[in-house]
Amino acid sequence: MLLATLLLAAATGGWVPVDPENALVIDSTKGRVVVQLEPTLAPLAVERVKQLARMHVYDGLLMWRVLDTPAEAFIQTGDPGNVDVGRSSLPDIKSSFTAQLPVAQITFAKTGLEPEGFYRGIPVGTQIVAEDATTVRAWGAYCPGTVGMGRDTNPDTENAEIFLMRGTTRWFDHDYTAIGRVVAGFDAVLAAAVGVPPAHPDVMKRVSVLADLPVASRPRVEVMDTQSDEFRALIDSARSMRGSDFSVCDVDVPVRVSP
Repeated sequence: MLLATLLLAAATGGWVPVDPENALVIDSTKGRVVVQLEPTLAPLAVERVKQLARMHVYDGLLMWRVLDTPAEAFIQTGDPGNVDVGRSSLPDIKSSFTAQLPVAQITFAKTGLEPEGFYRGIPVGTQIVAEDATTVRAWGAYCPGTVGMGRDTNPDTENAEIFLMRGTTRWFDHDYTAIGRVVAGFDAVLAAAVGVPPAHPDVMKRVSVLADLPVASRPRVEVMDTQSDEFRALIDSARSMRGSDFSVCDVDVPVRVSP
């Protein structure tokens, strides 16, 4: 899919299980999608999508806006009523465009005015990191697979809408709350019918928190440790291949899934 994926066969680094309490399982008409949620980046939004999943608000909703252009490529869904910025019965929440993250837990892949890297497997952009800093202001990077929270023009109007990135749209960075990334089923994201709305839109048949699935039928999802030497080697190889055009979106964090 991305450059670093080509090197997956050679990767032997440590693997970190995705926390079942912070993972969303979307069973769609195109297949199953698993989203790793990151509450440190967006505590209110992560708690909200888990709450809505447990209320079954997302079940049966359409992937009613699916774009596939060089500028914008994403699936918009989660809107009750299948309308733009559709709202649930719950009140709006405040956005979490940025978060203070511990510098020691970020694996930096690119330096410059806005250094980029990975935090617990999630691609992030950051401010310049001072030498003595222990934390840094960071935001989710809108790479393929990143999942964000929709909103109205007012920043603090997040409610139920979510969107799953099919491509790279970095102008979304620190303008929309990033809640995690797709770690399994990205092929289903790419296969969704395109249109606004599509002639035959795909459906989120059921959305669940991974921890709520029966243990016997719960997939085990593991992400390569993004602080491992093996992952740093993937970054180095992708950077070498891309040269000056390199960005954090050129590195796809390896994932393995067991039934």
